[in-house]
Amino acid sequence: MSLQCSAATHPGAVRKRNEDSLVSRPDLGLWAVADGAGGHGQGDVASQSIAEALESIPPGLSAAEILAQVRLRLAGVHSALQERMAGSGAISASTVVVLLLRGGHYAALWAGDSRIYLLREGVLSRVTHDHSLVQELVDAGHLSEAEAERHPQANVITRAVGAQGVLELDKAHGRLLPRDRFLLCSDGLFKELPEREIAALLAGGVDSGEIVRLAVAAGGRDNVSVVTVLA
Repeated sequence: MSLQCSAATHPGAVRKRNEDSLVSRPDLGLWAVADGAGGHGQGDVASQSIAEALESIPPGLSAAEILAQVRLRLAGVHSALQERMAGSGAISASTVVVLLLRGGHYAALWAGDSRIYLLREGVLSRVTHDHSLVQELVDAGHLSEAEAERHPQANVITRAVGAQGVLELDKAHGRLLPRDRFLLCSDGLFKELPEREIAALLAGGVDSGEIVRLAVAAGGRDNVSVVTVLA
């Protein structure tokens, strides 16, 4: 199956520092987005550590071996960030979403509120499920999706690489069909562009650079990162 991919990131219209990092490894069928948090440059360290760990996965591995390497390397980054910040009272952490396409199947691993979308036969769906305070409130029926977007604690995430405790990654997988279109992004995208617009852009084959530009033009209150993969 022939794949087309593109990746782009921007600090946004408001923030001077870009704490997002991207991974694009079409040689492995592997892509990722990491959105750093922690302040004073610590978010940069966390997201870049994730990117470096995934970029160094060697070629020639099976899908199962690559997924095992992703888990192992993210766990290593998690421990290293915790040790680095031990006793400081601060954190250096990052969300992460990872997509692997191999052998007619896809697999996703994630922690935090960065997302993977799948456009299939004109219908956009979320592959991932946010690890965030507002998502827990939505799941419990206390907030609507629209209310969650405007909630004052919309930025509070409940899982991240480098956060306290043991790293927990969720996983989703399924069959890969011709003309499937995936989009990985940090929250800076969907906070500016509604999902119906994201679906239209994916359906039109718009590349990640243009999608990022549109999100920045729409407000760009946060760093914006996008990876698109078209089957």
